[in-house]
Amino acid sequence: MLRKLPRVDDLLAQPLLAEAAPEAPRALIRCAARAAIADARARLRAGAQSPDISAEVLAARAADILRRQVAPSLRRVINATGVILHTGLGRAPLAASAGAALAEISCGYCNVQVDLESGDRSQREDHVQWLLQELTGAEAALVVNNNAAATVLALNTLAGGREVVLSRGELVEIGGAFRMPEIMALAGCRLVEVGCTNRTHLRDYQAAITPETALLLCVHQSNYRLQGFTSQTPLAEVATLARAHGIMCAHDLGSGALLDLRRFGLPHEPTAAESLTAGADAVFFSGDKLLGGPQCGIILGRRKPLQAMHENPYYRIFRVDKLTLAALEATLRLFLDAERLPQKHALMSVLTRPLDEIRVRAQELARRIAADCGEWLVVEATPGESQVGGGSLAGHTLPTFVVSLRPAGSRGGESGLSPGDLAWRLRQGEPPIVARIHEDAVLLDLRTVLPDEDQLVGKALAAACRALPT
Repeated sequence: MLRKLPRVDDLLAQPLLAEAAPEAPRALIRCAARAAIADARARLRAGAQSPDISAEVLAARAADILRRQVAPSLRRVINATGVILHTGLGRAPLAASAGAALAEISCGYCNVQVDLESGDRSQREDHVQWLLQELTGAEAALVVNNNAAATVLALNTLAGGREVVLSRGELVEIGGAFRMPEIMALAGCRLVEVGCTNRTHLRDYQAAITPETALLLCVHQSNYRLQGFTSQTPLAEVATLARAHGIMCAHDLGSGALLDLRRFGLPHEPTAAESLTAGADAVFFSGDKLLGGPQCGIILGRRKPLQAMHENPYYRIFRVDKLTLAALEATLRLFLDAERLPQKHALMSVLTRPLDEIRVRAQELARRIAADCGEWLVVEATPGESQVGGGSLAGHTLPTFVVSLRPAGSRGGESGLSPGDLAWRLRQGEPPIVARIHEDAVLLDLRTVLPDEDQLVGKALAAACRALPT
């Protein structure tokens, strides 16, 4: 059978392969043909019984391979999971103004480090520093590529080679098993743990201070909650103690709220301005969580410690590029008009979307899907819960409506369609749809599906069902 495998040129002569991606380079088409033949050869050697290895069949496989190769690897997807800040899906969706800023800046040159008034070299953080000062009252601001980098830069600058005091109740681990003790070591600091997991008092910090102490660090528990018999010392008291001993106080704020979320009916999260008012010398947080901007880490605080961070070689390693600055500037400008934030800010729009609006959309989408796919699926719009995710508003959920899809009917049964199969087919569609599976049903959460994506979801499901065996 191996001798009967077609040659690469035999596949290249097939119209199906030539038409799969007309603009593809010849070398890429040839590579896809080789891959299809190699796959067939491997299946034959594995003992496959009488596979169809005709040039037409292998050309079709090569065409599928080619279409995957020419498509961008990083693609827009529809988030139907109900996790609003989904790390795997890029966390916060950017506002339209941020997307426009990216498009404007990305295709040409820009004044990222040139003062257009004087013509002299400028600092790249100048583009956003004034906005952060206006929004938070900070004396100075820096932007680096994520909050882990911000933490390392701050710790290394303020306490490199010396001791950092931290409550045991704040020894957090973020994604990827990245833990505060490891961050301390990377920053060249010596961690001093105080208190207990559930209770840490001011006297614990006081007792830990020695001539080697450089910094009292507080870490906001943004990705978990301690409940029950608990007590954590307020940041203001820790900052006052630090000043009394002539040492620094820093606050790792994590999720990075810029304003009081209670005005939008959400739970309160400590804001950067509150941390600065409490007396922290430096505050750092993520830009792509509750702030709703691009991935970055933002450091705010007093001018002198932030100037020292700017002069630290780590800053050069961690600094952001023009695209991040463009998207961040556009996002921050939206916070200048907080009243209109839910209309202009993509993340805030998702967080504050009225439940009645979600219900109506879910019912309409369910009706459309049932009309197109009723032979294969049992479709129902039901109440559900969305998660904020991304290490923000831990434990808090938002009411939502989901479209529940269960394989059913004669065709669905005969095809052996399972929830996992359906979820896979949705991920392979155009655009890909990422859903969640719960109790043998695929759920599409309409809180995280953006309103202009409803029709795309309906079309994708219809296409997936049409492709099922009859």
